Amino acid sequence: MNQKIRNLFALVIVLFGTLIFATSWWTVDELGAKGLKDNPHNRRKLLEQMRHPRGLIVAADGTVLASNKHSGHGETKRYYRFYPLQGLLSHAVGYYFVSKGSAGLEKQYDDQLAGRQNEFASTIDQLLGHRQEGEDIRTTLDVNAQKVALGALAGRRGAVVAIEPSSGRVRVMASVPGYDPNQITSTRGIGAGASTLNRTTQGRYPPGSTFKVVTATAAIDSGRYTPNSFISGKSPKIISGVPLQNFGGENFGAISLTDALTHSVNTVFGEIGEKLGRATLLKYMLRYGFQRKPPLDYPRDEMVASGAFRTKGCGSGIDYGRVAIGQECHLVTTPLQMAEVAATVANRGVRMKPQLVERVVAKDGRVKQSFRPKEAATVMSTRSAAAVGQMMQHVVEEGTGTAARLAGVSVAGKTGTAEIPGTSENQVWFIGYAPADHPRMAVAVTIERTQGEGGTVAAPIAKQVLEALLGKAARKSG
Repeated sequence: MNQKIRNLFALVIVLFGTLIFATSWWTVDELGAKGLKDNPHNRRKLLEQMRHPRGLIVAADGTVLASNKHSGHGETKRYYRFYPLQGLLSHAVGYYFVSKGSAGLEKQYDDQLAGRQNEFASTIDQLLGHRQEGEDIRTTLDVNAQKVALGALAGRRGAVVAIEPSSGRVRVMASVPGYDPNQITSTRGIGAGASTLNRTTQGRYPPGSTFKVVTATAAIDSGRYTPNSFISGKSPKIISGVPLQNFGGENFGAISLTDALTHSVNTVFGEIGEKLGRATLLKYMLRYGFQRKPPLDYPRDEMVASGAFRTKGCGSGIDYGRVAIGQECHLVTTPLQMAEVAATVANRGVRMKPQLVERVVAKDGRVKQSFRPKEAATVMSTRSAAAVGQMMQHVVEEGTGTAARLAGVSVAGKTGTAEIPGTSENQVWFIGYAPADHPRMAVAVTIERTQGEGGTVAAPIAKQVLEALLGKAARKSG
């Protein structure tokens, strides 16, 4: 009899264990729940979700970026998303529609916005008569600065990113062309000329001379060079067995590293890159976050890694002398990555994790999640960051970046003009931060396929965005 009881007990334990495993599989995100939730054929779950309003998405100042509308009444009442500012922040906010899926922050914070909890908590809420409510998310985004950035881009294909160096909070994420998320479900789609591609996180561009900031970091922090090291700036110069010229064929004698950055002397940085070598350059690239997707609270499939990519027509070998000047065929990067480069120098050599959301708030006002600034990596010493920052100030004060100067506020920056092979067009850049002596904001600007240069096309855009973010202090007369 005892044996039968033991056998029955063992059977109950096995069945109970199986029940726990099956329940866990479909409720725990890391197991089967995520696959079930993301399955496009799982329409029942999605249609059920339409019975409950999603949480709001708001800007840093409380401006509503995503809200709800509804149709029907009673049991037939269904909610759907509405975006009051249309395309202003479409790439950052994204969209959510049952028939089209989701993107951006709508996708990244879907569980919170839907008020989706684990199975046990949901059951308890139902027993207590609580209705499912989505939680609101407050972003780090600045509506006014975003308007300024898009206005400055003036319809030109390109992107602007602005980040707080000390916290990693993303204030501006502007990508042109954009789209109106309200049109996602339209039978005509988002319209001709519109694009859901987020150039700030998915655009792969040659960085041009903005990459010289990375090279200068490696040169100084490795102890191999100082800002006062003198190197020949003659043009042309043989780098990696091939002649390299300065922009416009300009020829320099022995020139300091500071002056070489100020005037963006290719042959100086090409020689430095060649002498530093692959291992040293890669070490600092990795510290800056190159060759990895950024640690941003944003969907992984809507971001690409920056760094050396072997693309069609580039051959098999990577020329690190030309990587050092940002003009190597393999080297591509994103505007977000280059904004992080500027922000890291501004933050005394410490790279912060970029962040789009400050907190998640329940409908009763309770803060459910709060996101504090987090360090991603120490890229260089404080002393090295100060030295590189001083060099970048010279670029704006007397070099190629004078169009980014602000009255009464010091600015540090670097221009970039990357030639697009086979065309007469350039990929132009400006990265920088301000105030240079007490950094509050870092910015990266890039424009696709233009006849201009970084100092004449991208730098004025950065100036406008910095003015918008820094406020009155940036508009004072000297």
